[in-house]
Amino acid sequence: MDQPASEGPFQAEAHLRSILATVPDAMVVIDEAGSILSFSAAAEKMFGYSEAEVIGENVKMLMPNPDRDRHDQYLINYLTTGKRKIIGIGRVTTALHRDGNTFPIELSVGEAWSDGRRIFTGFIRDLTERQQTLLRLQDLQSELAHVGRVSEMGTLASSLAHELNQPLTAVASYCESARDLLRNDPDPETLAMVREAMDEAAGQAIRAGQIVRRLRDFMSHGETERRVESLQRLINEANALALVGSREHAIDVQLSLDPDADLVFVDRIQVQQVLVNLIRNAIDAMMESSMRCLSIRTARGRDGFVQVTIEDTGSGISQTIAPQLFQPFVTSKQSGMGIGLSICRTIVEAHGGRIWFESGRNGGTAFHFTLPSGEAKS
Repeated sequence: MDQPASEGPFQAEAHLRSILATVPDAMVVIDEAGSILSFSAAAEKMFGYSEAEVIGENVKMLMPNPDRDRHDQYLINYLTTGKRKIIGIGRVTTALHRDGNTFPIELSVGEAWSDGRRIFTGFIRDLTERQQTLLRLQDLQSELAHVGRVSEMGTLASSLAHELNQPLTAVASYCESARDLLRNDPDPETLAMVREAMDEAAGQAIRAGQIVRRLRDFMSHGETERRVESLQRLINEANALALVGSREHAIDVQLSLDPDADLVFVDRIQVQQVLVNLIRNAIDAMMESSMRCLSIRTARGRDGFVQVTIEDTGSGISQTIAPQLFQPFVTSKQSGMGIGLSICRTIVEAHGGRIWFESGRNGGTAFHFTLPSGEAKS
C-alpha cells in the first residue's frame, strides 16, 4: 500500500496558516530577541492589531508595565541561565490592548527549534468572560453566605445576650444596692456591706469580660496557611481579577513593583482578597473623575516588611468618615455594607503588618499596607 507523500514546504506553511486562522486561543510566535514572527487571527481580534502591523516588532508591545520593561532582560536571563519563570509553567497576568486598556489573560509559553533557531510560542486566553462568570458566581455565593452569616449572627447574638445577661444584671443589682446604702450617712457595718457589694459587682464584670474574651478567641481561632509567595504574581493575578468589567472606563494602570521586595510570607488567598478589595475600591472612587490613573507600587519596608501602595485619582476620603474608615459598617459608597476595609485591616494585622491611608499625589487616596518579607523563609 502506497504511503501518502510527506508535506512539502508550501503545504506545511498552508497547514500552519490554517491552524493559526482557526485556533480559539491567541497564538504569538517570537524569536530569541522577542521579535514577533507570527500572529494568529485570534490574536488580531484579541489585541486589535493586524499581523502585518506587529511582525518584526518586540512582543513587549502587548504587555503593560512592569512586564514590558522587564521582558527583554527576562529573555536574556533565560538564555543565559536556563532558569524558567513562565516557559512550560504558565500564569495569570494582564495584557495590553491597542486602545491602551489592560485585560486579564492566561499565558502559556512553549519552546522549540525551527531551522536551527530557537522560537517561543505563546498561547493566550482572554479571561474576561470567564472572570465575569466567576464574579457572578462569587456574588451569588456571597449573597448566600451573607444570609448564612446573618442567621448565625442572630443565633450568636441570642446566645451571647443570654450568657451576658446574668453577670450584667448582677452588676447592676450590686451597684444599685451600694448606691441605696450610701444615701444616708453610712455606719461601719453599712460600709462593709457596700464594699462587699462592690467586690461582687467587680467579680461579675470580670466574668462578663471572660465571656467576651472566649468569644473573641473562638472567632479568631482559624489557622492560616502561610508560605513564601511572589508578591508580583499575587498582584498581577489580583489586578487581573479586579479589572474585569472596567475596560470601558479606560483605567490607566501603572505598576511599579520592586524586584527586591518580591518575596512575602503570607496566606495567598487572604492577601489577594485585600488586593482585590483595595483595587476595586480605587476603581469605584474614580468613576466620576476625568483622570483615572491606578498606581500599584511595592517597596522594601522596615524591620523585615514589604510595603504595598494602591493609589487612585478619585475624589478622596471625606474628613467626616476618615477617622472611622477601617471600622465595620463605615463606608463612603452609596451601596455596600462597609466591611471591606475592616476585613482588610483584620487580615493585614493578622499577618503582623499594618494598613493606613493618606491623600494621593494627584488628589485621590493612597492606601498602604505592610506584609512580612519572605526572604528569611526562602
